[in-house]
Amino acid sequence: MKSLYNNWRIIILACLTLGMAPFFPEPHLWGKLKWVAGGASGMAPKDWFDIVLHGLPFVLLIRIASIKICLLYTSPSPRDRQK
Repeated sequence: MKSLYNNWRIIILACLTLGMAPFFPEPHLWGKLKWVAGGASGMAPKDWFDIVLHGLPFVLLIRIASIKICLLYTSPSPRDRQK
C-alpha cells in the first residue's frame, strides 16, 4: 500500500481542499501569504500555525514532484541496463 505522503491523488485533493479553503473571497493561504509579504505585523502564533496547516499540502506536492523528476533524470535508461 502506498504511503499517504507519496500518493499523488491524496496530495492533490489536499491541495484543493485544505490548502485552498475557504475559497471566497480569496483562498485563505493566499491571504496569509500576502499578510506575511506585507510585513506580518500583528500576526499571532495561531496565524503562523494556520500558514503551516494550509501550506503543508503544497509542500508535499513540491516534494513528490521533485522526487519524481530526480528519479526520471537519475534512473538508467533501458539501453544502459543491457550493457
